[in-house]
Amino acid sequence: MPRGPFRIPLVPMPADMDENGHVNNIVYVRWLQDVATAHWAAVAPDEAQARFLWVISRHEIDYRAASFAGEVLTAETWGENPKGARFDRCTRIMGPDGSLRVEARTTWVIMDRELKRPARLRPELVALFLKD
Repeated sequence: MPRGPFRIPLVPMPADMDENGHVNNIVYVRWLQDVATAHWAAVAPDEAQARFLWVISRHEIDYRAASFAGEVLTAETWGENPKGARFDRCTRIMGPDGSLRVEARTTWVIMDRELKRPARLRPELVALFLKD
């Protein structure tokens, strides 16, 4: 499987706009979760998806420029700094011209579905999410 950032397109809808006419900050938070979930679904083996789930423990978001309804944006994500059950996920959302709109770092915790407890990240899972 090729490594590098995982990418998905995003198209803001009129309902995603705030009172200033650009994408509402809460929509970006939803997109951070959407791209992370899509990445997990795309690369994790079925048995890992059945056994584990992810929860967010922290978001750090830098809003760089506004986005508007109808633009075709690109979200890209990759993992960094695995430690125990925690994993930092870096995400960038870019405009149609490649301009940076949002940059984020989210700390995710992998959980055992059955035990309902954090689980140690396995090296083979970590390898699926690293950028290089």
